[in-house]
Amino acid sequence: MIFTHPACLEHDPGPGHPECRERLEAVLAALDDPRFATVERREAPRAGRAQLAAAHADALIDALEAHAPRTGRIRIDADTAMSPASLEAALRAAGAVCAAIDTVVAGPTRRAFCAVRPPGHHATRDTAMGFCLFNSVAVGARHAQRAYGFNRIAVVDFDVHHGNGTQDVFWDDAAVFYASSHQAPLYPGTGRPDERGGAANVVNATLPPGSGSREFRAAWREVVLPALHDFRPELVLVSAGFDAHRLDPLANLDLDTEDYAWVTQQLVELAKRHARGRLVSALEGGYSLTALRESTRAHCAVLFGA
Repeated sequence: MIFTHPACLEHDPGPGHPECRERLEAVLAALDDPRFATVERREAPRAGRAQLAAAHADALIDALEAHAPRTGRIRIDADTAMSPASLEAALRAAGAVCAAIDTVVAGPTRRAFCAVRPPGHHATRDTAMGFCLFNSVAVGARHAQRAYGFNRIAVVDFDVHHGNGTQDVFWDDAAVFYASSHQAPLYPGTGRPDERGGAANVVNATLPPGSGSREFRAAWREVVLPALHDFRPELVLVSAGFDAHRLDPLANLDLDTEDYAWVTQQLVELAKRHARGRLVSALEGGYSLTALRESTRAHCAVLFGA
């Protein structure tokens, strides 16, 4: 199942910003592939206040609501801005992940993709940053805990940038395991292998600039996947960033499209083995429109068995 909303196209951080509406247009174009014609599409609802507050401080939610502009833009930091449509887009992005979780838990659908923006994995409990307002996957994980009582949720992140926000939200939560592969050094400067979480619930696999398929797959085979299988998640959530692709202008890794198909297959098998197949993926980064189109198509082809 695919969740999206037109509001996510309208978030506008400003001229020349890499996190532009054309990104989501490229993703939606990929999903128009005839292979996905039978995949059901649903409109993402808004995340509710209680869902947001389970992952974020009230002060952050209040600030984003209060400062959302009616005209023009406000700047949160050097990289992160809000336009009149941004709050609605962020609410729909977080709501998409929550609704997708409801769907895969209820069945018979077991896998879902959220084609949304802005991205979320840099938003910490109390700070919007790095293009991100609310942390959609973190909001979804908290929703899964509270609505369904899951005790073992895996949040898996293959974006080229470390998801410092997700790590921050779940640092001391033994019920949520955060696993990330990412380039280092690179923004935001977190995600060292010795960052293991307050409950030994974090695994970070770092990749030096120039790393390609061999290094990426080795990190997953030797570090990330064994830890995930040991955790035995009841639900798998994926922060699907496609900016480790060799075409991406914001980083320096050398992955190709087939690497995303490969890692998606590993995660589908993980979910089948431990989580009754339950897997929800949400778009994070990816700033080459060509790579984003190709990688989304490859990711979803495996996700939906197309």
